[in-house]
Amino acid sequence: MKLQLLRLIKYFTSNRLTRRVIESVAIGILAGCLAALFFYCLKAADTFVIYLVGGTLSPSPLGEPPLFNVISKPQSLWLKILLPAFGGLASGFLVYLFAPEAEGHGTDAMIKAFHQEDGNIRSRVPIIKGLATIFILATGGSAGREGPIIQMGAGVGSLIARILRLSVRIKRQLLLAGAAAGIGAIFKAPLGGAITAIEIIYKEDFEAEALIPSVISSVSSYAVFSAFFGHATIFGLPITPSFYDLREFAFYLLLSIAAAVAGILFIRVFKGTRR
Repeated sequence: MKLQLLRLIKYFTSNRLTRRVIESVAIGILAGCLAALFFYCLKAADTFVIYLVGGTLSPSPLGEPPLFNVISKPQSLWLKILLPAFGGLASGFLVYLFAPEAEGHGTDAMIKAFHQEDGNIRSRVPIIKGLATIFILATGGSAGREGPIIQMGAGVGSLIARILRLSVRIKRQLLLAGAAAGIGAIFKAPLGGAITAIEIIYKEDFEAEALIPSVISSVSSYAVFSAFFGHATIFGLPITPSFYDLREFAFYLLLSIAAAVAGILFIRVFKGTRR
């Protein structure tokens, strides 16, 4: 029986495609667990700091009901002003002392690791990035989850690739698979996570070789994350939208243009304030 098991393991690990599938699933499971832990700690810290200390509660999308039951409390204006400053200071010190590459948005660091650092992200980065992000978001800082979870998931992929001593080419693929897993889990959008990960590293192209590992890892992480927090979509509407008139397309066209302009302005202001 033992000999048959060893032969079976050797057969699967000797096949290149099978190895990629196993590696992608492993990355998805680990990234899904990390995303679930990050999400739970973020919600817990947000409830304690923003609400119990500051007297207010951060708004959540329709598909993210509160994880903790809290009672109303008088608001404190001074704490609302001081809390983001404290969170930014604590986050900055944490990153500066332990992982300087974890500063900033997170997406840029992942792209740099892919193009300039052979797909390498230090193993401490996902943890430091997660803690620093919790400090920022839980104290009311203006930030989001996309960049941090991309870098955290990419760190998981890079770690697996280094443990297995894979080539630079495969390491880059698994880096993107980890990033896809992070996005797919935290936003409950597995296919969106895979497509985002492989196209975000180029301006006018995408990493085709990483598509299959990214889809597999993203679906795996989504399954793990949903096992903890359910399958409901994050963004939803209280009523089902209806389409009545073709002239509505004109409004949607204007809305898309306005959203694109707003996005460009936001990015330029964001990057400009960092200089």
